[in-house]
Amino acid sequence: MQLPAVPGVLAPSLLAIPVAFGINGATALADRPLVLMLTGVLVLAGLFSIIFFVSGVSHFQDPLFCVFVVFSFTSVVDLIISLEEDGYISGFVEVYVREGEPHLRTAHGILICYWDGVIHYGLYLAMIAAIGQRKSYRNLGLFWLGSLMMSIVVFLLGNLIGKYSSDLSPAFLLNLPYILIPIWAGLRLFQQPKALPCLSPEKVAEEQRKYLHQRPQDAGLVLLLLLTAAFTFFRGLVVLDCPADSCFEYIYQQEPYLRDPVAYPKVQMLIYMFYVLPFLCLCIYGLVLPGCSWLPDWSLVFAGAIAQAQFAHLGSSLHPRTPFPYQTPEDVWWSFLLTNVLYALGPQLLAYRCLRRPAFFLPATPATLHRGKKHQ
Repeated sequence: MQLPAVPGVLAPSLLAIPVAFGINGATALADRPLVLMLTGVLVLAGLFSIIFFVSGVSHFQDPLFCVFVVFSFTSVVDLIISLEEDGYISGFVEVYVREGEPHLRTAHGILICYWDGVIHYGLYLAMIAAIGQRKSYRNLGLFWLGSLMMSIVVFLLGNLIGKYSSDLSPAFLLNLPYILIPIWAGLRLFQQPKALPCLSPEKVAEEQRKYLHQRPQDAGLVLLLLLTAAFTFFRGLVVLDCPADSCFEYIYQQEPYLRDPVAYPKVQMLIYMFYVLPFLCLCIYGLVLPGCSWLPDWSLVFAGAIAQAQFAHLGSSLHPRTPFPYQTPEDVWWSFLLTNVLYALGPQLLAYRCLRRPAFFLPATPATLHRGKKHQ
């Protein structure tokens, strides 16, 4: 999530300097933070220079291009961190993580680094390519926006109130741009023009006249979202120490990770309860009544946020870095996996439905209103 720019991290992946030189350089510079920071700035400057001379200034007309290039750089760093923490590589960023950000050594920190280094990195490359080809990347950008915002909010709040709150260092402030920049980027993404479907007013009116029972796929989706909302409310009660026997049994026998003192799972469940639960109700409303033109865009943001959150939560519950008393018991693995995968699947299906058949969500046109009244 930060910019711990060391030659051992960046040289092999971005500038093709020999691997041996990168590892030795990382070891030699690990104890000099100013040198590390300057190295990162120089590498980024070199990366921008290469892009500028290869493609000219056309790419830089879209300011989000620069954002995606810089964030793709940090995604590579995060992937290196996760691989090193899991023991696949060594000697790159060990000193930085141990001294600067020990919370990245938790199961949650490792999993969000994997997500950033693989999923976010792929999204950055796709959006950079779309900018280069002058194609729309609005949908990809909205999915990325939800994913990144959920990741950074849970990470920061967990660091502030959890087990590692006393170990925060000035390096923690490097996360602030990850809140401010995505907010600015999100505003620009929402301002980009939508791709309008080629649908006649008659087709839109016909689709919007259908009741829920005449749309079996939407009815199934509403049922899935209702179950998701109920499960969201239940897990919120669990982390709020509800005295009910069902809550007590669930937190000790099904998801003991919710008790982990790192606080990430508790923060995640509270965000689900106070923010995701109301949005689930709005989504159900948008599937029942036609003309909710806001739903396709926000369903993408919602899908990205839940996908990232469930990946981190599910993976952290099973990761060996989580203390054994808080790991998911082996005898409930399948039920745990099934419920959490279904929880993540609902928002993805909603976003797919909104993009695949958007007629029901289009604003009502005069022709639509006239035909609707005539039908009534």
